[in-house]
Amino acid sequence: MIGLELRDAGALALVASPDGEVVRRAAVAGSDVAAAAFDALDRIGAASVAGAPVGVATAMGDAAAGVAALDRLRGRGLAIGSPVGAGAAAALAESWIGAARGREDVVLFSAGEHPVGGIVRRGVPIDGARGRAASVAWLALNPVEREDYRKAGCLEAEVGAAGIVRRLLWRIKAGDRSRAQEMAGGELSAITLDHLLDAARQNDGVAFSVVRDTARYLGMAAANLVAIADPETLVLGGLMASAADLFLDPVRVEIGRRLPAPMLDALTIVPSAIGADAAAIGAARLAASPAA
Repeated sequence: MIGLELRDAGALALVASPDGEVVRRAAVAGSDVAAAAFDALDRIGAASVAGAPVGVATAMGDAAAGVAALDRLRGRGLAIGSPVGAGAAAALAESWIGAARGREDVVLFSAGEHPVGGIVRRGVPIDGARGRAASVAWLALNPVEREDYRKAGCLEAEVGAAGIVRRLLWRIKAGDRSRAQEMAGGELSAITLDHLLDAARQNDGVAFSVVRDTARYLGMAAANLVAIADPETLVLGGLMASAADLFLDPVRVEIGRRLPAPMLDALTIVPSAIGADAAAIGAARLAASPAA
């Protein structure tokens, strides 16, 4: 089974066994997404799997760059199926072999470079009329109207990696001191999300405050998704899994504050078990069994 994830700056391709084990994988970075996809597919030997369908997951929806990349892939003669949203594909992978194994109604919510959401209903990924279902970046969680909200979405601006760092920079420029700046050699422009997280782990008050506010936004967004989809299982990925020591419990608490007890009691909340390969694995699963 071959799965391909088109990313905003590259592509990930993999070959998975029938039980979901990743046999070969290749991640290629590049602004030309189609070229990165060709390279990744070549590296895993996709051409040698004669006639094998290639499942595609993409966060681009019907964006021009994504459509153009798919057209170029099909023009090469590859058996490219209809693309599915990266969030929906990742949710399918988690329900197949991951943290929600065996569950048919699943919501995945992840926050890393960008926030990602996906819904599986009765074992089928829900992608929407134009591939935009669970476009969580645009969840409106703040009544204030800001220019960055209009460009990328409220949730993206607050919990995407760049947005989290931006909130720390605002605090420092306002006069607060943070170890994150020292870790970056004193250069504000050099501060990364890892610096911020490491500072928070060292009890840096400003960094920890930013983490706390981020967890509040994440919990609110997750609660909204649960209220809409009513899943059996909520899978939390990205920072909520990779930096679970900082985020997982606070996000759980925030979800609990936002949902009624009966809804919360019926919900299983688990961290992602697959990680960065989930979307491509879900795409491979769909390619091999479109009715999955």
